[in-house]
Amino acid sequence: MRPEISVVLSTYNRGPLLESALRSVLAQQLAAPAFELIVVDNNSTDGTRAIVERVAAEDGRVRYVFEARQGLSHARNAGIVQAQGAFIAFTDDDVRAEPDWLAAIVRAFEEHPAADVVGGRVLPMWPSAPPAWLTRDHWAPLALVDHGEHLIAITSGHSIGVVGANMAFRRGVFDAVGLFATDFQRVKDGIGSLEDHEFLLRVYRSGRQGVYDPRIVVHAEVQPNRLEPAYHRRWHRGHGHFHALLRSEQMEATNRGRLLGVPAPLYRQALEDLIRWLRATVARDRANAFLYEVRLRFFYGFFRTRRREFREQARAARRARLKRLLPAEPQR
Repeated sequence: MRPEISVVLSTYNRGPLLESALRSVLAQQLAAPAFELIVVDNNSTDGTRAIVERVAAEDGRVRYVFEARQGLSHARNAGIVQAQGAFIAFTDDDVRAEPDWLAAIVRAFEEHPAADVVGGRVLPMWPSAPPAWLTRDHWAPLALVDHGEHLIAITSGHSIGVVGANMAFRRGVFDAVGLFATDFQRVKDGIGSLEDHEFLLRVYRSGRQGVYDPRIVVHAEVQPNRLEPAYHRRWHRGHGHFHALLRSEQMEATNRGRLLGVPAPLYRQALEDLIRWLRATVARDRANAFLYEVRLRFFYGFFRTRRREFREQARAARRARLKRLLPAEPQR
């Protein structure tokens, strides 16, 4: 029987977590829509293949796909190509789906026929009590999402975050706007990437709509290192780098000029964040001090990438000018 919905789960060297993630999807309630679970092994070097094949031997809804090109977008795109369902849902190898997860996704599409995207909550499974500074302001590096109890319509003019751990699309979206871009993807253990955000920008710019439905719930197993400030610092620096590459309209729109390729308002924002960081540090307000610190690290990642691009463009321009000044080689 052709599945109504295809689940694409990409994985890279997460063998110890993977089986629980697979079994949570397979444990959907009897009323769940017909589905297939496509597991894309993104060139893992641990026992990932053996784990997937063992689970697949028990449940014919599981399909193993190997993608040697490294990167999350490559892996997801390989899963999309293989998917047979009218809807394609995405989740991750450290996520546990609720038993009604797929039924809630299909119900959201049925209740909102104009929606091409649906997303829901990604709630934390903490390995231990989170530190006091790790408030909801710091959930983005953990890929956690909770926009509350009410349904929210999503458009290009009112965009809120949904993430790859819990989002689904009508199949026709990929035919219309293409696949996930590989310039903004997470590769191996890299962090701060924007493959979800960039793809959703294209979807909404095409005039398509989405909904956030709080009934669509998964739980993410937060890894212990993600409770450490060092992880968040590195994530925000990487996030700034990818935003510099993305060149989103929201961040680039300015009539105040640029310095080293960086829009002037970003310098003003960084100065304000620096002042707030100093004040919070003096007041020993650790939570707010860390919030402004990581915002400064985002700016640093953005600035460093744009400065490198600016210098490369300047060198290319100098070479072009020099080439014009040199006498042309005689034709033979």
